[in-house]
Amino acid sequence: MNVNYELTGPDGAPVVVLSNSLGTDLTSWDEQVPALAQEFQVLRYDQRGHGATPSKPGPYTLKQLGGDVLALLDTLGIRRAHFAGVSLGGMTGMWLAENAPERIDRLTLICTSAELGPATMWRDRAAVVREKGTQAMVEPSLPKWFTPELAGRADIVEKFGGMLVAADDEGYAGCCEAIADMDLLPKLGEITAPTLVIAGAEDPATPPAHAERIGAAVPGARVQVLSPAAHLANAERPEDVNRLLLDHFTRSA
Repeated sequence: MNVNYELTGPDGAPVVVLSNSLGTDLTSWDEQVPALAQEFQVLRYDQRGHGATPSKPGPYTLKQLGGDVLALLDTLGIRRAHFAGVSLGGMTGMWLAENAPERIDRLTLICTSAELGPATMWRDRAAVVREKGTQAMVEPSLPKWFTPELAGRADIVEKFGGMLVAADDEGYAGCCEAIADMDLLPKLGEITAPTLVIAGAEDPATPPAHAERIGAAVPGARVQVLSPAAHLANAERPEDVNRLLLDHFTRSA
């Protein structure tokens, strides 16, 4: 898999990997890069079938999505990195922390879940996208991604609706199927990476209860709820998320 990525920041600095949500691409992290790149090398990438990363026929699994990250780190010669992911990106991060703990230093999970049923809903969504394209997801997705004040704003619709339309139909559908088959709950207690969980109080897709469930299961995890914020809290509340990321990734314990 030829994963599209961008690496920004001072040579030799610790690396922070940023992983995007379903239906977005690496530019969804635009508000984080300037803040993080002052102290870190920031490695943001496109999940398969999103942005400029090609798709393969689905269904996908979190093992494959996590494997894409490990292959990218190997290609770049990065042994160990901090990791932050939103939604699907957070699921990818949990898989990595559970299955490749030696590669993950500190972990931040934003507006995500360790188990997001019902599986039939995700398989139905995959079928709709294969039939009608990702364009069909714009109208139902933006009101979940942002609170009402932002969801209809022209610049938000153009940027984030554009990402969704540009996502490859098969890539989006395959990622839906990875979510359908996901169950990260049983191994959350084995995560050793210091973990910060961020939730949006107004997030209808992964409400704060999902963050609390992760926080209760991961040893020593901290949970922070932001309001107002919906599903893409890093885009809606960038200053707060940046502050939390910098605090977490610069902690020594």
